[in-house]
Amino acid sequence: MSRPGAVPFVEALRFWLKLGFISFGGPAGQIAVMHRELVEQRRWISERRFLHALNYCMLLPGPEAQQLATYLGWLMHRTRGGVIAGVLFVLPSLLLLIALSWIYLVFGQVPWVAGVFYGIKPAVAAIVLHAVWRIGSKTLRSPRRSPWLWAMAIASFVAIAVLGIGFPWVVLAALCLGWLGGWLAPGQFLPAPTHAAPAEQGQHLAALIDDDTPTPVHARFSRARLVRVVLAGLVLWALPMAVLVVWQGWGGPLPTMGMFFTQAALLTFGGAYAVLPFVYQGAVVQHAWLSGPQMIDGLALGETTPGPLIMVVAFVAFLGGWQTQVLGAQSPWLGGLVASVVVTWFTFLPSFVFILAGGPLVESTHGQLRFTAPLTGITAAVVGVVASLGVFFLGHVARPVAGGPLDGIALFIGAMAALALLRFKLGVMTVIGACAVLGVLLKTSGWAV
Repeated sequence: MSRPGAVPFVEALRFWLKLGFISFGGPAGQIAVMHRELVEQRRWISERRFLHALNYCMLLPGPEAQQLATYLGWLMHRTRGGVIAGVLFVLPSLLLLIALSWIYLVFGQVPWVAGVFYGIKPAVAAIVLHAVWRIGSKTLRSPRRSPWLWAMAIASFVAIAVLGIGFPWVVLAALCLGWLGGWLAPGQFLPAPTHAAPAEQGQHLAALIDDDTPTPVHARFSRARLVRVVLAGLVLWALPMAVLVVWQGWGGPLPTMGMFFTQAALLTFGGAYAVLPFVYQGAVVQHAWLSGPQMIDGLALGETTPGPLIMVVAFVAFLGGWQTQVLGAQSPWLGGLVASVVVTWFTFLPSFVFILAGGPLVESTHGQLRFTAPLTGITAAVVGVVASLGVFFLGHVARPVAGGPLDGIALFIGAMAALALLRFKLGVMTVIGACAVLGVLLKTSGWAV
C-alpha cells in the first residue's frame, strides 16, 4: 500500500480535538486509542517510531499519554503542532471538571447526588488498589522478580504510611538507590515493557513517518534551540507567577498553588497515582484546600472524565479557590475557576518544556541502563506509594467519620468493585457507573446513612 500523503495542519487539529473528548481509560487506554488511530488506521507514524516516542515519554515526569500526543504533534507539525496537540488533550477535561466541581459544591447534598458519591467512593478505593496490582505486576514480578525492587516498594510504603516521610524524599531516595542498583545489579533494573504491543511480524504498511524516514530538521538536537526553549519555558513560568505574587503576595493562595503544583508536575514519575499522595499531603494536610473525603470524590470525577487523571488537580484547585475565597466572598465560583486555570497552567507547562526542549536529547539516551535504572527504581517506589494511598482511601471509606462506626455497606461495595476489576476484568467506567447507581439506590431507600 502506498505511503499516505502529507497531513494538513487543520486535519491534524481536528484529530487532536477529537482525541481530547474520547481519551478515557487512563494512560493505557489513551495510548491504545492513539496507536489504533495514528498507526493502524491513519498510518501517520510507523509502529517502531510510535513505540520509540512512547519509550521516551515514559522516562519523563508527567502524564505520558498527554506527552505522547504533544510529541507526535511536534514531530508532524513542529512546535505549534505539539502545543495544539497537548492543549487539546487537556482542554475538554478541564472544562468538564470545572463544571462538575461547581455541581459538586452546589448540589452535593441533594440525596441522589450524595448517593452517587456514596457509591463511587468505595469504587475509587478499589481502583487505587487495582492500580497497585497493575503497577506492581509490571514492575516487581515481570520479567525479573527483583529483590531490590521489592525492598524499595516495601520501604516506600512504610516511609509514607507509617513514618510520614514526605513524598519528594521518597522519590529522591528511590532515584539514588536505582542509580546504585544499576551499577551493582543491572539485571534487576531493566525497564518494564511499554503499554503498546508490537504489530504482528511481517505486517508493515508504509506510514507517513516510517521507520526509515529521516528525523525532521526541527526534531534534531541543537544546543541553541535547547537553550531557547528552556528560556521560553522559564519566562512562561515566571511571568504568571510574578503577576500572582504582585496581586496576592508570596503567601497568597494562588501563588502558593502555582508553586505547589509546579513541584507536583516535576514528581509525577510513574503516572498520576504516584503523585496523588504528594497532592494529598499538600492540599489536604498542609494547606487544607479540601478534605480527605473530598479528595476521594475528586479522584472519582477524574476517573469518569476524558484526559489524564492528573487533571484531578483542577478539582482540587476549584475547591481550594472556592473555599479560600481567592476573589472574595461574593465570587466563589469565579475564584474556583481562576484557581483551576492557574493550577492547570503550572501543572502542564513542564510537560511541554520536556517534550519541546529535551525530546531530541533524551531520546538519544533511551535504552542506556545508567539512565533507565534510576527511573526503574522510582517506579518500584511508586508501588509502595500508591499502596499507601489505597490504604488511606480505604480507611476513609470504612470509617467516614473519625472515631465513628464502620460502614459495612461501603466496604461491601468496595469489595465487589475490587472483584469486578481484578477477577472479571471489567472496565473502570463500568465499575464506577454500577457503583454510582447502587449508591443512589441505597441512599434514596434509606439503607445507607
